[in-house]
Amino acid sequence: MKENTANRSLWKRITGRSEFSIFVGLVVLCVLMSFLSEYFLKVSNIFNILNQISRYGIVSVGMALVIIAGGIDLSVGYVVGLTASLCAYFSSAMALPWFVVLPLTLLVGAVIGLVNGLLVTRVKLVPFIVTMAMGKILSGCTLLLTQGRPIKFQSSLAWLGKGYVGPIPVAVIVMLLTIVLGSVFAQKTLTGRNIYAIGNNERTAQLSGINVKALKTLTYVITSTLCALCGVIVAGNLSSADATLGVGYETDTIAAVVIGGVAMSGGEGTIWGSLLGAAIIGILKNAFVLLRISAYWQSIVIGIVIIAAVTIDKLRTSSRKA
Repeated sequence: MKENTANRSLWKRITGRSEFSIFVGLVVLCVLMSFLSEYFLKVSNIFNILNQISRYGIVSVGMALVIIAGGIDLSVGYVVGLTASLCAYFSSAMALPWFVVLPLTLLVGAVIGLVNGLLVTRVKLVPFIVTMAMGKILSGCTLLLTQGRPIKFQSSLAWLGKGYVGPIPVAVIVMLLTIVLGSVFAQKTLTGRNIYAIGNNERTAQLSGINVKALKTLTYVITSTLCALCGVIVAGNLSSADATLGVGYETDTIAAVVIGGVAMSGGEGTIWGSLLGAAIIGILKNAFVLLRISAYWQSIVIGIVIIAAVTIDKLRTSSRKA
């Protein structure tokens, strides 16, 4: 009797989590696609989806932390584009070794995040405006660097983007490691829990002794550093980099995070949920290819999905407050 009660209690806790409904939605989408396309469940296509998801999955870890802390970052795609181009430039034009190129590229990402964070927390500018303006600045810098032409990327670092460990793409392994580390950081460390506290009520967090400015800045630094890592992976996958890399990443990662259950109002959500959201976005994009639907519909559908996810989040938040 006690065992049955414990099992029911465990099942109730599992089904009560927001990630459960997202997981169910993901399974339903996969089942539907398996009927609509005979190629969907092929091993090659599954790894193709995972490879595509890896790019959004890595960036979504940082985006989730920023939104949980009550912010937003619209510069992520431009950080990916600039750091990918810098990585290619350092490797090809400057002929720097990979063990110099990788930390240097990540450092550039971290500095961009630091500037974003300081402008938001110290100058007290609106995150939406700051990161949108930063995106424009980075876009211009990338165009100046590349002169509108692709830069070839010839380095052993390309292994991160197109290498395999057995049948598994290295990019997927990097994504999973990032998700695990991000989840442990967010859920199991004091710093991570304080980030949730800031998102729930910034004033209360400050009164309780939490260094709000430092932690909010940290979330932007983490996000841009992960964007730089993504930039290296994308450049490696294509063996080149140009100013168009990263375009639209801000929309896709915000969509992944919101679909994954992170509240736009802050203070709620998980890193694992963001991975599920990224998976849904990746499968939707793959579905358009397999079903030969015009790519112009992608933006429309993803926009509708974002509105639906935000609406559900708003209704869920309102029902708790009622």
